[in-house]
Amino acid sequence: MSDDEDRPAADRGDATTVSAGDTRCGLVAVVGAPNAGKSTLVNALAGTKVTIVSPKPQTTRFRIRAVVMHRGAQIVLVDTPGIFAPRRRLDRAMVAAAWSGAQDADRTLLIVDARAGLTEAVRAIVERLAQAKRPVWVALNKVDLVDPPRLLPLAAELSALLPVEETFMVSAEKSRGLDRLLDKLAGDMPPGPYLFPEDELSDLPNRMLVAEIVREQILRQTHEEVPHHATVETENWQERKDGSVRVDCTVYVARPTQKAILIGDGGARIKAIGQSARRELEGLLERRVHLFLNVKDRPGWDEERGRLRALGLEELD
Repeated sequence: MSDDEDRPAADRGDATTVSAGDTRCGLVAVVGAPNAGKSTLVNALAGTKVTIVSPKPQTTRFRIRAVVMHRGAQIVLVDTPGIFAPRRRLDRAMVAAAWSGAQDADRTLLIVDARAGLTEAVRAIVERLAQAKRPVWVALNKVDLVDPPRLLPLAAELSALLPVEETFMVSAEKSRGLDRLLDKLAGDMPPGPYLFPEDELSDLPNRMLVAEIVREQILRQTHEEVPHHATVETENWQERKDGSVRVDCTVYVARPTQKAILIGDGGARIKAIGQSARRELEGLLERRVHLFLNVKDRPGWDEERGRLRALGLEELD
């Protein structure tokens, strides 16, 4: 993945090499309700794609760390799953991952969809954050889609419910308001050694990156009940002498009907998913990718501990 193209709001060129005694580094948990724009914001701050996005809620399933160098500080953004009322074992593990990310971080950044405002889901998150009694930073996202007079009352309402230390008005999609956010984050990071090499963009292994990009295309190209009942695992990664790579992935769905929808007439749907995923992967990995997809129905996969471990989620009782 190239870290030199399409730089975001902040100038990544000011990420200078400093001596170990002068370094600052910290974890920033990016939390919020589904569809608040957390992953879009993380990608915009990182200046490249490190986590998948889609218009559908609950796109992110596990914690992904994006590494941002800014003004000599290493900001490790922890993109967490959207927090919602869980039903399945998968849901419970996702929500647990989100709250665990918030507890482990040096700074919690709550993302709120300014259009939706203070929904029940946001209120539930705010209540739990308030119980922790730790200062929270709030980013009102999608402000380009909201009349400005609505923003200050929303910010005031949030500040009345929990200890808000900083409030930012941003549009992750348009990369607006991100300069101030990055500057503040960099200045807030505690002294300490870098956790990652300065040129590293994410802690997401390539095998998992491939699976996530394939899942993103499933989210984008399928409807009905398929997207949230599908998971992708990279089964094989084979380096080739010409510098290309062959990757075999298995897509698991919950029911045979979902498998039929995903494959499509004559295999057209899964072929389109594979082609789109391959094109994006070649850009991210900067090499030729031979991608092969297999679809299997596996009832109850979202309740299996093994499948959750494959997603990087902890087991739950």
